[in-house]
Amino acid sequence: MPSEENQLPLLQDQEETAYDPDEKVLIIGIDSDTETGGSTVVPPFSWKKLWLFTGPGFLMSIAFLDPGNLEGDLQAGAIAGYSLLWLLLWATAMGLLVQLLSARLGVATGRHLAELCREEYPSWAGMVLWIMAELALIGADIQEVIGSAIAIKILSNGVLPLWAGVTITACDCFIFLFLENYGVRKLEAVFAVLIGIMAVTFAWMFGDAKPGASELFLGILIPKLSSKTIQQAVGVVGCIIMPHNVFLHSALVQSREIDHNKKVRVQEALRYYSIESTAALVISFIINLFVTTVFAKGFYGTELANSIGLVNAGQYLQDKYGGGFFPILYIWAIGLLAAGQSSTITGTYAGQFIMGGFLNLRLKKWLRALITRSCAIIPTMIVALVFDTSEDSLDVLNEWLNVLQSVQIPFALIPLLCLVSKEQIMGTFKIGPTLKMVSWLVAALVMVINGYLLVDFFSSEVTGVAFTTVVGAFTGAYAAFIIYLISRGVNFSSWCCQTKQIEVQ
Repeated sequence: MPSEENQLPLLQDQEETAYDPDEKVLIIGIDSDTETGGSTVVPPFSWKKLWLFTGPGFLMSIAFLDPGNLEGDLQAGAIAGYSLLWLLLWATAMGLLVQLLSARLGVATGRHLAELCREEYPSWAGMVLWIMAELALIGADIQEVIGSAIAIKILSNGVLPLWAGVTITACDCFIFLFLENYGVRKLEAVFAVLIGIMAVTFAWMFGDAKPGASELFLGILIPKLSSKTIQQAVGVVGCIIMPHNVFLHSALVQSREIDHNKKVRVQEALRYYSIESTAALVISFIINLFVTTVFAKGFYGTELANSIGLVNAGQYLQDKYGGGFFPILYIWAIGLLAAGQSSTITGTYAGQFIMGGFLNLRLKKWLRALITRSCAIIPTMIVALVFDTSEDSLDVLNEWLNVLQSVQIPFALIPLLCLVSKEQIMGTFKIGPTLKMVSWLVAALVMVINGYLLVDFFSSEVTGVAFTTVVGAFTGAYAAFIIYLISRGVNFSSWCCQTKQIEVQ
C-alpha cells in the first residue's frame, strides 16, 4: 500500500507551513497546565525539556561555521594575527542577537519570516524580497559546495577534480531527504555529529600549532584595529550574519509542538531556545577561534600571509606544521568537508522554507529539495568547470560572492526588526524600546560595515562608463527599496501608537 506522502499531488492546496503536525517534536508537559496548576508562572527549569528543545539553535549555528566563515577566519589570522579576536567575539554576539529575534518571531507567531513577509508586504515587495533571499542563498551555497569540493579534492590526493566534488556534494539533498524521513531529531543528531567533527579536527590543529595563551587572551579582551587590518575586520563581521540563516531560524523553532495560545508556554519555549542558541554559538565561536589562531600562529607576519585562501590553506598548513601522526593537511580537509556538507544541507533546508513561505507553495519534500538544490548546483558546476585550475580566479569569485551576501543583508534584517516590533503580529512578545534601539543599532552597524565592503570593492572593480552606469542605476534602486522597507516599518510603529491612543480614548 503506498504511503500517504506518495499519494499526495506534487502541488497541494493547503497553506504552506514549516512543519506538518506529525513532524513536530512533542515537548513533555507542554500542552497541559498540570505542571503549574493552570497558573501563569513559567515552570521551573528542566534539563529534560532543555534537551527536547535543543536542536534548532545548533542547525542555525552551522551558518557561522560554513566554508566562507572559515576563509574569513584564516585570512584574519594570517594578516591581522590575534588582533581581531575581540571583533570575532562581538560579531558572534551581534549574530546571536539577530538569531534570537528570529527565533522570537517564529515562536510567538507560529509562522516564519518568509510567510510573514508574504502576508505583511505588498505582492511586488514580497516578490523582490523573495528574489533577494534566493540570490543570497545561491551565493552562500556556491561557497559551501566549493568548500566541500576542495576538501574532497584534498582527501582524494587530487584524483577528484572540483567538478567531481561538486557532483558528490549535490547528492547531499538526497541524504537530507533520507534523514528527514526518520524525523527531526535524527536530522539534528547528524548535524551535531558534523559540528563535533569540526570541533575535534580544528582543536587538533590548535593543539599542533600551540598558540600563545597570553596573546590569545589579549586578542579577545583588548580591542585593536589598524588601517592595515580594516578589510579583514569587515570580513569578520560581514560573514557572521547570513541572510538565509535569519529566515531559517524562524522556521526551525516551529519543529517543537507548543500551545501558542498560552503565554506561559511561549515564554518557556523562548527561554529554552535562548539557552540552546547561546550554547550553540559559544561552540561556534570557539571553533572559529581555533581556525583564526592556528593561522595567526603560523603565518602572521610572513610573506605568505596575503596569499592564503581556502584553496591553498591545507597545503600551507602541511608545509608549516609537517605530517606528524596524522597529516594536518587531511585534518584540515576533514573539518572543511564537515563544514561544507553541513552548511549545504542546511542551505537546502532554508531554501525550502524561503520558497514555500514567499510563494505559499505546498510541494512534496523531494520536489522542493530538488528545485532548491538545482538552483545552486547548476551555477556551482559551471564555476567548478571554469575555475578548477585557477586559485586566483576562485579567490576573485569568492570576493564577488561575499559582495552578493552583503547586498542582501538589509532585506532580511529590516523586515525582521519591523515585524518583531509590531504588536499586531507579536502581541505581548513584541520587543521593548531598549531592545528595539539596540537591535536597530546592531543592524545599522552591520549594514554600514557591509556598505563599506561594497564601496571598497566596487571602487576598485567598476571601470568603464557602461558598467558604472549599470552599477549606479542598481545602487539607486537598491537604496530606494531599503528606504521603502524602513519607512514601512516606521508606519507600522506609528499605526500601532495611533491605535493605542484611540483605544485609551
